[in-house]
Amino acid sequence: MRTVGHLVIFLPSNRVKRVFMDKTERNANDYYVVDLSHVIKVVWRNVWVVALVSIIVAALGFSLAAFMIAPTYSSSIMLYVNNSSFNVGDLGFSISSSELTAAQNLAKTYTVLLKNRTTLERIIDETGVDYTWEDIYDMIESSPVNETEVMQVTVTCTDPYEAEKIANGIAKVLPQRIAEIIEGSSMEVVDSAIVNTEKVAPSITAYTIVGFIVGAILAAMIIVISALMDNTVHDEEYVIKTYNYPILAKVPNLLDGGTKKYGYYYSYKKHNK
Repeated sequence: MRTVGHLVIFLPSNRVKRVFMDKTERNANDYYVVDLSHVIKVVWRNVWVVALVSIIVAALGFSLAAFMIAPTYSSSIMLYVNNSSFNVGDLGFSISSSELTAAQNLAKTYTVLLKNRTTLERIIDETGVDYTWEDIYDMIESSPVNETEVMQVTVTCTDPYEAEKIANGIAKVLPQRIAEIIEGSSMEVVDSAIVNTEKVAPSITAYTIVGFIVGAILAAMIIVISALMDNTVHDEEYVIKTYNYPILAKVPNLLDGGTKKYGYYYSYKKHNK
């Protein structure tokens, strides 16, 4: 007789050898079976843990976005690149730059001219900001507007007033650099920068939601892994299916007073002498 948890397993002597041989043969071709119903039950029983971890991680994400990460602000300008032109005698000719190359390639060219060291140092001299040219390089983003010759330049930094100052400094310096380098080309300001006090990052809502989702996923993964690694015998079906051992009886928990176990009520009282 052998006890496994609350189960009593009876092994007659004439079956011990055969059971051992059957178990050895099964182990030779052993494979891992995942009981999805057991895993789901374990996760459901511990859903409060998932909820608690999710709330904690969401609170951490909220605190990180609200108090630990410096907010950033952006300011933008829009620039238009004039068509290249040249004169032959009394006749004037105009060649649209959009006919020579795609607007995306033009935007790349102007971005290279904008984000080189010489241009950025001129912008620093023009605006008087306390940044290196490498700092300003990381602040600037530029792109064509709807694949046209209009180019939008956005400056993002931790001070909305400095973002506006740098953006308007670009509007002054960049057209001069374009005219110096690309013969016959010029640039006009379509829209100047203004101070924008609405922060662009970090988003408290996004950090909180992502924290909640990440917390739920991590907690669920830990619970699932622990359930898969749990080799405890929970009921008689596991013993019968896995080892083909006959079940002689079930031993109820008599110490759990007033609880219903296996269809019967048991109670336990301690008598003082």
